[in-house]
Amino acid sequence: MRTLLRRLDDEDIRLPNGDRLTARRFRQVGMWLGDSAGFERLHHLLELPFASVAFLWDAQQASPWERNPIYATLHESSYADGGATRWSAQRLAPEDAVTGELLGAEHVFPWMWDDHAGLHGHREAAQLLAQHPWPRLYDADRLARNEVPVAATVYLDDVYVERSFAEDTALRVRGLRAWVTNEYAHNGLRADGERIVGRLLDMVRGRA
Repeated sequence: MRTLLRRLDDEDIRLPNGDRLTARRFRQVGMWLGDSAGFERLHHLLELPFASVAFLWDAQQASPWERNPIYATLHESSYADGGATRWSAQRLAPEDAVTGELLGAEHVFPWMWDDHAGLHGHREAAQLLAQHPWPRLYDADRLARNEVPVAATVYLDDVYVERSFAEDTALRVRGLRAWVTNEYAHNGLRADGERIVGRLLDMVRGRA
């Protein structure tokens, strides 16, 4: 991985869509690691010959922001809770996550609207949204008085969601029953949705 990142910094490698594959763009393959099959997908990508057709196609698919540009443009805003994001990932991430060797996940950075041709048309909107002051997402006092039966999963090995934050949120919702499990990753519903939803329904109905 380190060798690959150095080569991407030094060489002009082009993806099938014409975009340059930069090291910072390649590090976005970390988004795969929230999926139960993601580690294997990354392993297989790294086994492919560097800059081969297969490698370039798979690397392009690893960060498909262009498929749904509104996802990239609104993503940080969806987490804003009483303020402007001001590119929070760019400001707060460790240096290794911005310019070094660490892989990213769902982080969005302002450079993406330069590196991804499919996002160019959203550049101005993304900049405006990053400075927009958003209201609070939730009424914490109302949630503390909740009377609706509710259950939720907390995935121990979820690389997208900090476990302590999820558990703290669960404690703030009156009557919430949490299923804390290491059986699934962030993609639990896609991997085994019938079982997960069934268990949550059993929990709110007092059967589990």
